[in-house]
Amino acid sequence: MTTRREQILSQIATTLASTAGVSGRVHRSRVTAAARAETPMIVIEPVNDVAQQSTSLPKLDWTMRVRVVVITRSTTPYTDADPVIESLHSLLMADLTLGGLAIDIQPVITNFDFFDADQPAGVFPNEYDVKYRTQVADLTAY
Repeated sequence: MTTRREQILSQIATTLASTAGVSGRVHRSRVTAAARAETPMIVIEPVNDVAQQSTSLPKLDWTMRVRVVVITRSTTPYTDADPVIESLHSLLMADLTLGGLAIDIQPVITNFDFFDADQPAGVFPNEYDVKYRTQVADLTAY
């Protein structure tokens, strides 16, 4: 059985597949370089996952930080990334429960990194906190 964490990450990838401008180029934890023709693209990365037992119930409340990175390569990387960022944000905020898997999803921070390459590149990490719950002894169950 798949953990609730993995189910959430998979749902985020499915949700973002229809992001405007990326033509389905949504990757999970990609570690290889992005070729110019592959951009703009989205890379989804779990950053950390923190558990807290806040009640006497046999449940854990989790907050998972998820980084959704938009990568562009053009002479105007931010201008090209902006509509992608707007689209992905709207898609994630349309269902704050991610299909019933989460309690809430909250935007946290967006960073802007620019790189010199054969053509200028932009890497724009957008971080979200996903709140969800599992059983204490079972990471697959609510």
